[in-house]
Amino acid sequence: MNETSAKRKAALWVGAVFLLGAALGGVLGYVFAHHSVSAANQPQSEPERRAHRVEQLTRELSLTPEQAKQLDAILLQRHTQARVLHEQLDAQLDQVRQMGRNEIRAILSPEQKPKFEEFLRRTDEERKRNEPPLPR
Repeated sequence: MNETSAKRKAALWVGAVFLLGAALGGVLGYVFAHHSVSAANQPQSEPERRAHRVEQLTRELSLTPEQAKQLDAILLQRHTQARVLHEQLDAQLDQVRQMGRNEIRAILSPEQKPKFEEFLRRTDEERKRNEPPLPR
């Protein structure tokens, strides 16, 4: 492998890592963004965000049409992987939450349990209101 080929390969790897980081950063940024969004500034769908990112990188990096197509496929694949991880994490968090609630129920008196259930109902409603929707 000559020096020019090695440099080109290294540059491609750096570019690929950058794009994967940008894709994952975009997905995670959306997930952890502020929860309240004004009606005039509704969040974009995942395909809209991805198309915008592809357009932006195509313009800034002067990507060829084939590179833009490959970039779109990469971003879609990484988004799908991040969504699966998010869903798995949510399920695990729910299990931990339920275990804690059951442990608390075990130490409460019969008079305290209805109050605790009402507290949990309010807490769950608040969490549902404040949770951002899972990006699709």
